[in-house]
Amino acid sequence: MPGKQRVSYFYHPEVGHFYYGPSHPMKPARLKLAHHLILSYGLYKEMECYRPHPASPGEMAAFHSEDYVQFLSRINPDNLRQFSSQMQRFNAGEYTDCPVFDGIYEFTQLYTGASIDGAIKLNNGETDIAINWSGGLHHAKKSEASGFCYINDIVLAILELLKVHARVLYIDIDIHHGDGVEEAFYCTDRVMTFSLHKYGDFFPGTGHIKDIGAKEGTGFSVNGPLSSGMTDASYEALFRPVMAKIMEIYQPGAIVLQCGADSLVGDRLGCFNLTLKGHAECVKYVKSFGVPTLVLGGGGYTIRNVARCWAYETSVLLEKEISNEIPYNDYFEYYAPDFELHLQPEPRDNMNSDASLQAVRTELLQQLMSLQGAPSVQMQEVPPEFDLKKDKGAEGLNDGGQEDDHRDTGNGRTSKGKGDGERKSHSAEFYDSSKN
Repeated sequence: MPGKQRVSYFYHPEVGHFYYGPSHPMKPARLKLAHHLILSYGLYKEMECYRPHPASPGEMAAFHSEDYVQFLSRINPDNLRQFSSQMQRFNAGEYTDCPVFDGIYEFTQLYTGASIDGAIKLNNGETDIAINWSGGLHHAKKSEASGFCYINDIVLAILELLKVHARVLYIDIDIHHGDGVEEAFYCTDRVMTFSLHKYGDFFPGTGHIKDIGAKEGTGFSVNGPLSSGMTDASYEALFRPVMAKIMEIYQPGAIVLQCGADSLVGDRLGCFNLTLKGHAECVKYVKSFGVPTLVLGGGGYTIRNVARCWAYETSVLLEKEISNEIPYNDYFEYYAPDFELHLQPEPRDNMNSDASLQAVRTELLQQLMSLQGAPSVQMQEVPPEFDLKKDKGAEGLNDGGQEDDHRDTGNGRTSKGKGDGERKSHSAEFYDSSKN
């Protein structure tokens, strides 16, 4: 693509202030950490920064059922008893992985609005790459919360992109299968979903290689099931050839890339062995095609590493080199003891053999080659979108503390024993080890 790609960044200063609860692994505070790294590296100067609008109930209802959206808008920790039957129906509240917390609806409005705003910017030709690290909540269903996700901002953004583009490609490099997005578009050829994920005795349990879509969508769901210990080299050897074939066959008008950071080494819930460079290599390769792209966050539960990952991937999207030394910022102590950006892989076995990866690669390439080229669609007049508020005051607020994030020595570390910073722990959290 000639010339440098224009990059837009969407961040709401309130989105990192929500709290799922003391023992819950999902920490919205990771968004503040990532934002402050992006600020302290000076990356914000290289892109247009926007404060997104909060998504309205009507916008959410473009995919989700109205009674589910209304339920989310009314529920709070003080009125749970009134909604006991609905909580069971919508898979939210106690005994699920989707708790009801203060501001739950406002949180969904902020991350969803940012993804919709990014899609509109791309549709209008006002940017080439739109970034929303608060988005990417890929498990939410039409009428059900799932896997820490309440509103599926990805599906809503894709629906927005489909107003202008005949075909949209969705790529998911989170360690979990992107089941909510695949399910939403399982029977259409206008969206192709491509997910590489841990499969077998692992949430959400979907994403078998034989799950290829249905009806008009047959062949347009592409699933790469993987085992624990995936390395940078193994991941790239699968991702690149399949991605190249998808672009050749499907020729999408727009791409949505979900960059869940739980596929990194040392993640609290993940079991892959990817470094920042291996994870970002996927981002770099997708960018190389020069197709309008919406880049989203997703999972990631060792929050200092989530921030490292998304700050680094912002630099990759901007084609700007950044130092391995973490610059001083409001959350500097999180990066103790070595205060370095990049992670080292752990000395552990890769349970994905060359033969098993070759088999997955071959089957996916055969699936793609059996498609009859890029499907066409009769385009109609594009529905109007709402006005974007072009407020650039997106800097996060200074609050929070280190105790939300902790890991063992060697658990996704940045260097071998370097540094003498102190790791913090918190009495209300649980940890794999008592070592500091």
